[in-house]
Amino acid sequence: MKFKEVLIITLACFLFAISSCKTNTEKTTEKSTTAKSGSPDFEISLAQWSLHKKYFGDIPARGGYDWFIETLENRPDEAIAPGQDPLDFPKEAASFGINAIELVNTFYFGKVDDRPYWEKFKQNCEDAGVEVGLIMCDLLGDLGDADPVAQKIAVEKHYKWVDVAKFLGAHTVRVNAAGKGTAAEVAINAAAGLKELGEYGKRNGINIVVENHGGHSSDGSWLAGVMKAVDMKNVGTLPDFGNFCIENGPNGCSKEYDRYKGIEELMPYAKAVSAKSLVFDKNGDEANIDFYRIMKIVQASGFKGHIGIEYEGNELSEEDGIKKTILLLEKAFKSLD
Repeated sequence: MKFKEVLIITLACFLFAISSCKTNTEKTTEKSTTAKSGSPDFEISLAQWSLHKKYFGDIPARGGYDWFIETLENRPDEAIAPGQDPLDFPKEAASFGINAIELVNTFYFGKVDDRPYWEKFKQNCEDAGVEVGLIMCDLLGDLGDADPVAQKIAVEKHYKWVDVAKFLGAHTVRVNAAGKGTAAEVAINAAAGLKELGEYGKRNGINIVVENHGGHSSDGSWLAGVMKAVDMKNVGTLPDFGNFCIENGPNGCSKEYDRYKGIEELMPYAKAVSAKSLVFDKNGDEANIDFYRIMKIVQASGFKGHIGIEYEGNELSEEDGIKKTILLLEKAFKSLD
């Protein structure tokens, strides 16, 4: 039986079932009790997207999002804000007392084939005492494309980032399970694309993970079904505390999946976890996301490893938002039994 036919049967059964580091001594000392306090099972990492405004600047003011995408794809070095250098990210992470980082490929679009650049980046990591945990990949095509030729192109565009991850000593590459069509159609196509990319990752010792990142992927049961269909040890999920919007409307999200249900559904396949934060209340807690409840779900799943900070708020500076999220995760870790 052909692989796609197996996927169709597997997914049909599944869908049927569900429908019925810091710069001064004081701050460095703080880190020793920060990333590990409360639980030996979890440490804190920093997702580079937390500093996207720093590296990309004010995109609307610089030319708008259409300009940004066109520039990123054709003149990627010009997309980086003047005076900023993503080579500095390891040192910046260390300045927060964090020693593990999660890169975003769009900061390095023009560098994927530049081995001397990555040698310098690796040296910067070593100098800062920072390790790369994963690389988040976007704008490489749809792994769930219905056109097999387009899908293959998208899969192969990810190969180079798997190679970069391996060179840097990372364990994981985050991708998107995107495509056009019904939920069932995209699930079948995405599983096929992930299976092919997963095989390449397996040969290189790299995990391939999908984040709940909008559209069908923000439906926890849908993404869990895709994982079940792929059925590979090195293909899993990156559950994000936010990102459960299934449909956007003119005034924001018009249809949102239950984040706590979604986290529970995705954690059995998790290779990493992303702690999204946007708004904080007067107690320093996330105003709309219960970090304590989610960390109990994470702990109950048996997951052990890094929890990656991804601050995306507008009320605080990116630096202050990162610091607030560190403190919140500390409290959440301490609240665990």
